[in-house]
Amino acid sequence: MSHQINENHYVTRIGWMRASVLGANDGIVSTASLIVGVAASGASQSAVLVAAVAGLVAGAMSMAAGEYVSVSSQADIEKADLERERIELETDFEGETVELKNIYVSRGLSESLANEVARELMKHDAFGAHARDELYIVEHNQANPLQAAVTSAISFIIGAGLPVVVVFMTSIEQIIPYVSVSSILFLAILGGVAAYVGGANVWKGIYRVTFWGIVALAITAGIGFLFDVLIT
Repeated sequence: MSHQINENHYVTRIGWMRASVLGANDGIVSTASLIVGVAASGASQSAVLVAAVAGLVAGAMSMAAGEYVSVSSQADIEKADLERERIELETDFEGETVELKNIYVSRGLSESLANEVARELMKHDAFGAHARDELYIVEHNQANPLQAAVTSAISFIIGAGLPVVVVFMTSIEQIIPYVSVSSILFLAILGGVAAYVGGANVWKGIYRVTFWGIVALAITAGIGFLFDVLIT
């Protein structure tokens, strides 16, 4: 009797998940911190709102551009390494077979078994074997600049939009406590959901995200209050 086992591994989600969590987290923290800092300086509600919307737009564009450039650089390095490997396979096939064998020996296989595995894999897909086992490049974690840029921008807008909505719904006197508390709640939800989707400890994810969010809000609020004191 044959048994078919279907396994879903969380590592396949790394590409889009990293960008989306980073974007949403940055959107909430940076925009909420901006709102709290500006509000603490004694600015009017309209000024706070303008600053928040400007921060949302600028942040989304910055996230998209930054992610695209950084991930493009990673993709260029991967392409260069893969092209170098392709040339080496064409010019020194036997040497690359020995190199693959040595990799498997270093991972615990006996030399005879490692040699057999390496030669079988070289017959089947030499380039794929070296990309995976020598360069650690596999399809699900290859750099995708466009995916990273779009995901980061959209998630930043969603994250940043949450504290902006709170500003719309509150008076100037309520902005600091309402935005602070709601943003910490948003961060807790984000940390929990991200940990759950990634198969990690939910409470650890919540703590990690909310702690740094509280630190950022406290620092910017302090700067805002100090600025107000210095001006007056």
